[in-house]
Amino acid sequence: MDKIKLEILGLSSSQSQTGSFALILGEEKGNRRLPIIIGMFEAQAIAIEIEKIIPNRPMTHDLFKYFADSFNFGVEEIIISDLKEGVFYAKIVCSDGIKNIEIDSRPSDAIAIGLRFDVPIFTFENIMSEAGIVLNEMPEDMTGKELEIEKEVLKTKNVVKNPLDSIKDMNNEQLKKMLDDALHAEDYEKAAVIRDELNKRN
Repeated sequence: MDKIKLEILGLSSSQSQTGSFALILGEEKGNRRLPIIIGMFEAQAIAIEIEKIIPNRPMTHDLFKYFADSFNFGVEEIIISDLKEGVFYAKIVCSDGIKNIEIDSRPSDAIAIGLRFDVPIFTFENIMSEAGIVLNEMPEDMTGKELEIEKEVLKTKNVVKNPLDSIKDMNNEQLKKMLDDALHAEDYEKAAVIRDELNKRN
């Protein structure tokens, strides 16, 4: 079965499930999008790796990489392998250089780990056909959860949404202090927003 390569397009808070996020994956050579609802912790783990923020202490997915590196095995690819009753399943394909082993995982954990190993993400045509959404298409008869997810796809512009509209009015010293406080509190999404604002000014 041919695999379809995916890329991460965005991560936004989910309007359909409080405390959850919509991870938007896009077909590399197509216009279909695959939205997956994930938890807050996994969203944070994905966001800080994309934003290249170094946490004060290793997160669970970082420990997986350190463990793998210590025993000389790596991750080859991530596969969104199945969809059953609306629930996505994934596999982490690992290798020690001699043989490959597939480890079952939630897609959110698999992608967070895959990012740390800088490996590609794949899925299959049957999953894209069943759960994929074509961007720029919003049928008039689309309702409920499908409509909410499509709106999230269309509004997703950045990996991390900016929750701090007032930071543009702050001076650099205030922002640096706020950045230190955010890192100390392990609020990495907030730290990413502040860091980006500081970078714009430099």
